Amino acid sequence: MNRMMLWLPAMIASAALSLPAQAPPNKIAIIHLQNAIIGTKDGQKAAKELETRFMPKRQEIEKRQGEIQALQQQLRASSNTASEEQKNKLMRDIDTKQKALQRDGEDASAELDQEQQKLFQEIGGKVMAVIDKYASDNGFAVVIDVSAQSSPILYASTAVDVTRQVVDLYDKNAPAAGAAGPATPVPAPVKPKPVAPVK
Repeated sequence: MNRMMLWLPAMIASAALSLPAQAPPNKIAIIHLQNAIIGTKDGQKAAKELETRFMPKRQEIEKRQGEIQALQQQLRASSNTASEEQKNKLMRDIDTKQKALQRDGEDASAELDQEQQKLFQEIGGKVMAVIDKYASDNGFAVVIDVSAQSSPILYASTAVDVTRQVVDLYDKNAPAAGAAGPATPVPAPVKPKPVAPVK
């Protein structure tokens, strides 16, 4: 019995030495994280909802821009016929409306930016978990996000881009978020277009 107990550790050590050593992961991949987030069914659904929610504000801003342009046109057309008082009133109206539009446009843009950040954080956390699993399962040592403008990556082969695979894995494991149509871009911030000053 004692002899058997002495041999057992030696046999286990010998068996462990005969197993091939597992090489550490050494592959590198890139991902466009923003595209991955928006490319998922959840991301497309959230972006569509955001666009629908902010559409009335966008339309209102465009309508107000049209009103300002109409006033500017009216001022130009009446420059030779209107009295100084009428021209001054028109210019004050245009100035007041431009300032209000600028303020409201900045507020709407800030609100949309905030909602977009919330969307990216909420879905981004889930996408990060999928990236971890995908990288681990496929032997990647590093996955680099190249979607940031300040990314230090100057070149990367599309062969190492795993964005599509991560989106597919996310959608496969996520609860159905409705049928995904073509990728919906995140709505652009609601900013008023600059209105040309009256000359």
